[in-house]
Amino acid sequence: MTQAPHPFAPQMEYAFSIAITLTKAHWLRPTTMGATRAAVYAAEGTVEGPNIKGKVVPMSGGDWPLQRPDGVIDFDARYLLETDDGTLIYMQNRGFRWAFTPEVAERMARNEPADPSEYYMRVSPKFDVPEGPYDWMAKHVFVGVAEKIPGANRIHYFKVL
Repeated sequence: MTQAPHPFAPQMEYAFSIAITLTKAHWLRPTTMGATRAAVYAAEGTVEGPNIKGKVVPMSGGDWPLQRPDGVIDFDARYLLETDDGTLIYMQNRGFRWAFTPEVAERMARNEPADPSEYYMRVSPKFDVPEGPYDWMAKHVFVGVAEKIPGANRIHYFKVL
């Protein structure tokens, strides 16, 4: 039996993708919270979608992930985007990554490839933008589906309508 969709189920529309190269992680093991914290900086990257094109401003920020004892990585990333017309956009990204098996978690910890079907990696960004052609980014909720690539992330963002 097929269940009918909920009348308030959100619709989503592809907005853009970000490909970001990351620096080497600096680890604090363990922190006073009983977890492991890292600092990983945004070395460079690109942003591209139907209504936006630009780059990640090199070294404008990074991610301070917390690796919880249960293996879940809790992301808190903040950095700047610069569009091709020179507009600066502040981005804050929160989310989670966890592997479906311990073997995949170990490969990812060694910065080795893993297929996206082997792990969960989702983020939810917020943007601070000037009024103008990109202010739609500060008026919507987005969901990002991420791919972990050795030394990088590629995140595909969808606008919740």
